[in-house]
Amino acid sequence: MQLPDAIAHATAPVFDALPLEQAMPELVPSGDASAPVLEAVKHAVSDPTLADYPGLRAGLWLYADALDASHDISQAMPDPTGSYWHAIMHRREGDFSNSKYWYRQAGDHPAIQAVPDTPGFDPFAFVDRVAADDGGATHAELVTLQRQEWATLFQWCASHPG
Repeated sequence: MQLPDAIAHATAPVFDALPLEQAMPELVPSGDASAPVLEAVKHAVSDPTLADYPGLRAGLWLYADALDASHDISQAMPDPTGSYWHAIMHRREGDFSNSKYWYRQAGDHPAIQAVPDTPGFDPFAFVDRVAADDGGATHAELVTLQRQEWATLFQWCASHPG
C-alpha cells in the first residue's frame, strides 16, 4: 500500500502489529483485535498527522475490528467517504440491509471503482456474498476481497483529507 510518508510513519506501528495479510480474518468479527493492535491504533489515531483525516481514523479502528469506534467516526462524516466506511462497518457487524443503505449513500465513490482485481466491483453483490458465506470454499476469497476493499479506501483517504 502506497501512503504519503507522514501517514505511513504514523500508521506503521499498526501495520507492524497486524500486517494487512492477517487483518480482518473474519467477515463478521466476533470481537476486537488483540490488545497490542488496539493500542497501536489508539496511538496512531491520536497522532497529529491524522487530525485532518477522519476517514483514516475510521478505517484504522475498522482494521482492528473495533466496530463501535469506527462507527462513531464514519457516522459523523457527512460525505460519501464517511458513508463508504459506514457501509463496510455495517457489513462487518452483519447488518447487511443497513450496509446496503450506506453503500447507496456512498454512491459512485472513486474508491469503489478502484478496488483492485475486481473490475466493476459491486458492493451490493459483495454484501450478499458475505451474508451467504458458510465458511466454505469461497470464504478465503471473500476475506481477500474485504482486505482489498479496505486497503483501496484507506489509500484513497490518505490522498484526500477531509
